[in-house]
Formats: sequence, C-alpha cells, structure tokens
Amino acid sequence: MEKETHDQKLMHSFSGKDKLSSKGMSMQVIVAFLVMIMLGVGSGYALAAKSNPPITSSTTNGVSKSSIQTGQSYGVSDTSSYKDTAEGTLQNGGIDGEGEFHLVRPGGPSQYVYLTSSVVDLSLFIGHKVKVWGATQTAQHAGWLMDVGKVLVE
Repeated sequence: MEKETHDQKLMHSFSGKDKLSSKGMSMQVIVAFLVMIMLGVGSGYALAAKSNPPITSSTTNGVSKSSIQTGQSYGVSDTSSYKDTAEGTLQNGGIDGEGEFHLVRPGGPSQYVYLTSSVVDLSLFIGHKVKVWGATQTAQHAGWLMDVGKVLVE
C-alpha cells in the first residue's frame, strides 16, 4: 500500500510540474507573440516613413520668388490627374478655412477660384498672373475650390 502512495505522489508531482511547465510555456509564447507584433509594427512604420517622405513642394524646391519667369511652368508635367484649369492673378487667402490662396478673375469675388496644393508652393506666385491645372474639390463655402498640380506663369 505504501508503494501505491509513493507512485501516486510521483504521478501527482509530474502532473503538477506539467501544469507549471505549460503555464510558463504559454506565457513565453504570448510574450514572444507580442514582441513579434511590436517588431512588425515598428519595422513597418519605419519602412513606410523612409519610403514615403512627407509631401512637400518638391517641384518648386530651389525656386525663389525672384527666379519666377513668365512662360515657365512649375509642378507636375503629367496633368492627367489635374484636368481643370483656371486663370487669374494669384492672391493670398482662402475663404472660411477653404483654400490658402485664390485667383482674382474678372467678375469680382463670386468668380474667385480658391486654391490649395500639396505639389506646388503657391506662395511663390502671389501677385503673378497664372494659369493653373488642378482637381476641383468639394467645398462648403468656396464657389470653386481646386487642388493645384501645375502652375504656368503668364
């Protein structure tokens, strides 16, 4: 009878050790899984930031206000994404938070085209008569809001 108790104790200690071992093992798996997720997210973020730098006015880098010339165009050369055009004198200021600039055109303020651009630094062209190529955007206050991709100085 004593032998049976001894065997039962051995069995019991093995089964207790297995439970402890499986708890420790599952905790290690969870920790390893969390570490892999964090590394994956971190490396993905780093690669995305490296391969997609923030949008800047790269098409007008190195251009100063004094180097703007009549007949010269600035911005993208492929205007397939920018099918709308407008002409006027570029001025600073939007309307009720829409656009950063506007084109003054004949007919007064009701004919202004309000502009923004993620491609071209429009501040370089303030006071110039220009033709712009852009994509019309939905607006709440502006009669016409355009995201400009190309500017031709007239």
